[in-house]
Parts: sequence; C-alpha cells; structure tokens
Amino acid sequence: MSSDTKSSRLNTLRHDLPASLVVFLVAVPLSLGIAMASGAPLVAGLIAAVVGGIVGGALGGSAVQVSGPAAGLSLVVVDLVHTYGWRATCMITLLAGVVQLLLGVLKAARAALAVSPAVIHGMLAAVGIIIALSQLHIVLGGSSQHSAIANLVELPGQIADLHGHKVAVGVLTIAVLALWTRLPQRVRSVPAPLAALLVAAIVAWAFGWDVTRVDLSESVTEWAFPVLPQGDWHMVVSSVLLVALLAGCESLLCCVAVDGMHGGRRCDLDQELTGQGVANMVTGALGGLPVAGVIVRSTTNVKAGARTRVSSILHGVWVLVFALGFGWSIKLIPLEALAALLVFIGVQMVNLGHVKKVHGHGEVPVYVATMAAVIVLGLAEGVLAGLALAALLALRRLTRVTVLKHADRDGRLHVTISGSLTFLGVPRLTHELRAIPDGTTVDLDLNIDFMDNGAFEAIHSWRLDHERMGGTVHIDELHDEWYALAASGGRTSPVKSPPRAPDRWWLPWAHRRRPEPPRPLPSDDETAECLLTAGAREYHSRTAPLVRPIFTELARKQQPTHLFITCADSRIMPSLITSSGPGDLFTVRNIGNLVPRRGTEPHDDSVVAAIEYATQVLSVRTITVCGHSGCGAMAGVLSGGVQAGSLPGLRRWLRHGDHSLARFIETEGDRLHSGALDVLCRVNVQQQLENLLTYRKVEEQVNAGTLELVGLFFDIGSARVHMVPPLRPEFASVAARPLMTADD
Repeated sequence: MSSDTKSSRLNTLRHDLPASLVVFLVAVPLSLGIAMASGAPLVAGLIAAVVGGIVGGALGGSAVQVSGPAAGLSLVVVDLVHTYGWRATCMITLLAGVVQLLLGVLKAARAALAVSPAVIHGMLAAVGIIIALSQLHIVLGGSSQHSAIANLVELPGQIADLHGHKVAVGVLTIAVLALWTRLPQRVRSVPAPLAALLVAAIVAWAFGWDVTRVDLSESVTEWAFPVLPQGDWHMVVSSVLLVALLAGCESLLCCVAVDGMHGGRRCDLDQELTGQGVANMVTGALGGLPVAGVIVRSTTNVKAGARTRVSSILHGVWVLVFALGFGWSIKLIPLEALAALLVFIGVQMVNLGHVKKVHGHGEVPVYVATMAAVIVLGLAEGVLAGLALAALLALRRLTRVTVLKHADRDGRLHVTISGSLTFLGVPRLTHELRAIPDGTTVDLDLNIDFMDNGAFEAIHSWRLDHERMGGTVHIDELHDEWYALAASGGRTSPVKSPPRAPDRWWLPWAHRRRPEPPRPLPSDDETAECLLTAGAREYHSRTAPLVRPIFTELARKQQPTHLFITCADSRIMPSLITSSGPGDLFTVRNIGNLVPRRGTEPHDDSVVAAIEYATQVLSVRTITVCGHSGCGAMAGVLSGGVQAGSLPGLRRWLRHGDHSLARFIETEGDRLHSGALDVLCRVNVQQQLENLLTYRKVEEQVNAGTLELVGLFFDIGSARVHMVPPLRPEFASVAARPLMTADD
C-alpha cells in the first residue's frame, strides 16, 4: 500500500467518518419533516437523502456539499402531488434531472448565478413562512389549510381550540430546539433536531400522551415505476423546468456559499449541476423527493471537519442502513413533534442576515416583493415577479447619472458626470447642465463607461449653446473617448470597456494643470491645504470609484509580501518605481533609509518595531532597502555632520550612517571625487542590508531561506532603478537577478 493511499484512508477515518455521522443525525429528522411538508410519503424523504448523499456526493462538483431533500422545493412538490399524484410527481423529478444533466453538459451552470440572490432569499423566506403557518396548525392539533392566507385566517380559531397533549408535544419540541444552542458544547454535539424529536418521543411515551404517531407503512422495497403526468403538456413542461431550475439554482448558490467555508478544492459548478441531474433522475425513479444542495447539512458537514466527498457519501449510506434496519423506530415520533420541527425550520428560513446583505445593496424591495408574491400568488409567480423587479432595478442603476459640481476660487466650475449615459438619463443631464450660469468656465469630467447618441446630443448641444453665450467648456474623458469619437464622426463600440486609472495621477501638483488655459498656482496667501483638498476631491471623483473594490477586499486584513525601507525624500515614490499596488508593500521611510544596528545609540524603536512586525506578524518574504542619488542625508554623513547645521535631532540620527561612511572610506580611501556622494549612497544601501542581519529573527529567516534581502538604488535624474549587489557572497543569488546594473 502506498503512503498516499494510507494517508488518504487515515484522513477519511479521522475527519470524514465522524463528520458523516453528524450529518446523518441531522439529515434523518430534516428529511422526514420535508417529506411531510411536501405532502409526499415520508419514506420519499429518506430515499432523497440516500440518493443525494451517495449519488450527488459521488458525482457532484463540490468536495463538501451535501445534497438531499430541500425545504425550498416543498411548495412545488405539494402542488405537483395535488395536481398529478405522487407517481407522476416522481416522473417530473426524473425529467427535471434530465434537464439539469443537459444544462451541466452544455456548461450552463454559470448562468444560474445571474439570478439575483435577493430573489432566492426572498423565495426561501416565503417558503419558510408558508411551511411554518401550515405546520403550526398540526402542532395545535388541527390540520393545515390549502394556502398560506387561509392558514393565517384560521389560526386564531385554531389557537382558541387547543388540543392538550398534542400542543404540549409541539411546544416541548420547539422549546428544546430554541434552548439547545445555549447548552454546554459537549451536550450540543448531538444535533438539535434529533435531540428535540428524541425528547418529544420519550416524554410522550413516558406520560402516555394522546398524540398522533408517524405512519411509515410504506416500505423502501414496495416500489413502482413513475408514470407520465396526465393533463396539459404545457403545464407539465413548465413544472419540469421549474423543478430543474429551482433545484439547480439552490444547489449552485449553496455551492458558492460553501466554497467560502473551507480551504479545500473549489467547486466545479458544471460538474455539480451534472451530478444533481443524475441524482434527481435516480431519486425520481426510486420514488424520492427532488434533491438539491442543502445549506444546513453542508454547513454542518464543514463544521464537523469534513475534508472530501467521502463524508457526504457515507452519510447517505448511514441513512440507508437506518431506513432498512431501524425504520420501525420512526413510528415512535409524534407527528406533532415533526410538525414543530418544521415550524422551527420555517422560521429560521427567514434569515435576517440575508435581509442585511440585500439592504446593503439596495435590494430589499426585490426581497420583499418576491416573498409577498410567493405567499399570495404562488412559487412560480412570485419568483417571476421578483426577477422582473430585479431586472427593472438593475436597468435603473445602469442608467443612473450622477452630476457633481464644485466651484473654484478663481470662478472655474468643475462638473463631474458619472454613470452610463443613455437616452434615459437625458432629462436629468439636461436639467443639471442648463442650470450652469452663462459665461462660466467649465471643466467637464466624463467619468462614464458608455454614451449613446441621445446623451451625446444632449451634452454637445449644451456645450455649443454655452460657448455661444460666452462660456468655455473643457471636456476631459477619464476612460474611453466616447464624446471625442462621436464629435469627430467616428463609430463608438457598443461594448463597455473596463475602466482604466487616470493617466496623470502621478504628476506633481504643479504639472497637473489643464493645458487650455494654464491655471495659476496658489498665491502666497494660499497654503498647501488647498492643494491637498483639491487632490482629495480629484481622488474621490476619479480614482476612488476605480479602486474601491480593491480596498473593500483589503479592508479585512493586510498581507504585504515586501518590507520596503526607503528615504523620506519627496522624490521617491515606492509604488511608482516598483509598479506595486495597494497592499503590496509594507513601507518604512526615514532620513537616509537607515536601519539602526541592534543595540546601537541613539536607540530607535520605530524602525525596529516595523522590522519585527513585518517579519514575525506579516511574514514578509523580502526586505528591500532603497537608496537614491543625491541623498541629502548621505551628504550630511559625508561632511561629518557639518551640513546638519543646527539640527541636533538630525545630527543624532545621522550617527546611524557612520558604518556606511567607514565602509566607504575603506573602499574608496581618501579620494573624494565628483561622484563620491552617489557612491556613498550605494554603499549605504549595502551597509543597511548588513545592519538588518544584526537582528536575530532576520538572520534566522535569511539563513532558512524564507526571507530575502534586496538592495535598490533609484537614480533620480534618469528615473532608473538599479539593483545594488550585496556585500556578502552568499547573497549572490540576489545580485544575479538585476533590474539594471550600475553600467546600464
């Protein structure tokens, strides 16, 4: 036996086997409850759990997702059973599996992700409310009505006519479910649904309560092949597509959610859809409920430590063993306890976390509309209503136009237009532009990703009128030149191009002036604050929309790979000369890019703290020391501190450059030539790399090969970056990869 095979088996025994048992304990009561809510034989829920676990787990595209009967499909199944009968419903499930299989083969899984999550969450919340209302009647000792509205209307009368023992069992079950999460961890190792049903069954048996028992007279062995539905074939086809699409969407969205819970292999969505299709074909043929990826069981599987699909497959095997060998024990469960479990599940399906998420994106109307329409009109009608509203809101956002105006002290007006400019935004656009006073000098920034002819005509017509009345308009397009091409008669592409960053962000303020006409620099009484404020405004209008997605992701944590130590000189821009972006460099800047040797005076905790944090917390892989030509700090070191003048703090700090000066004198002797300063600047970089090795952790990581020390030299006059070779031969690998040598 190979070591890999042995390791795989040990991994299964250690992680997947225990996880499969936990999922099995959750799956059995949930499968029975969903079958009951679906109006199907209870054994159909167990069949779906077995097939979803074994077939879906073996053929699906996710390593840890668990498939089985889904509460979100129960309303569809109830309606199908009522309309066509159970055996015909099984045939619809089988045909829905064929549709899913074909969609998976055709690589159409990604299209399902285009469905707004607000619609899915709203649908599931509505299904939860409907299930809770219908099963609440059973908990209270009565029977559910034909619709959610009827159940709601009949509820007061049902509460007034309580049935003692039956109500007690239901209340006991809900109480156990609600309190279970507050018990000690050791007790909570038993899944709450299983514990609630066990407590309810034991108490009802011990006190001899008069309750309704679960009827599991159907046997897995009593099987009949599904029959074709009778009736309008248009409705049959619609039913097949509805089951296929709802089950597929729920599975794929569950897949995406579960991928964020574990660090293993990512899900193959097309393979998952194919596996779900085969599973639905098998469960339909065997007389089971439709299956889909289920978030409750999948989350339980991940939290229980599952690593591979073996856990899902084994959970299906355990359900099969239970159904064949211990199915008789299900008769001990009170029907009211099972109904109470469904009430609890239904309430949990109204997830406030989902409401917060859609609220953050302005999609609460879609969520609420879908939920209300499903409750009042039906599942298919509600989903279509939600999709229609989501499409309308998306169209509205797509055509939303933002016009921002800001006046300078010199009377110039800055106008920024953002969004997609189509004919739908022309009324707002025209209103804002016509409000600009005649004779004003206007800087118009077009921060847009599309412009149709209607929008172009509106802007161009306003521009001509404004210039005719003595005003001036300077148009600057931050992305593709939609306006310029249209004005020149060129043909614009209908395809939106990805935004690109403004091409002048790196220019100094003094150079970042529009060429027509040149704008004056701030007068003497104006401070740099106005430049910073103007720069911040420019950042918000131009750059912030482009980089916001990056910073939203980086807001969670920083993971830089490089510690970059460089001079505080204003001409050095680390991100510019290394072409790095946000989150790449952990930067330390000081006068002369100095690294104080460990234990030297004057003591400096700032640089030391940065080195410790970068190497021991952030685990950077490279420390770079970057010097530059004409460094004033090195000029001060070269002058023996004379050039520091009456700056005592600077003189003390420059003592950390004494080792650089000593090494320079050692290599150059007493010869001082015109290029001596830049030579010292390069030697200083080499010396600071040596100083880094005086820190024990740095030296250990360098020797272990987990940390690399790199020297750079930026020649300001030529705007070129050179690699600085290290002093020690063992760092020759670093010097072997120069960007530019000293001779370039």
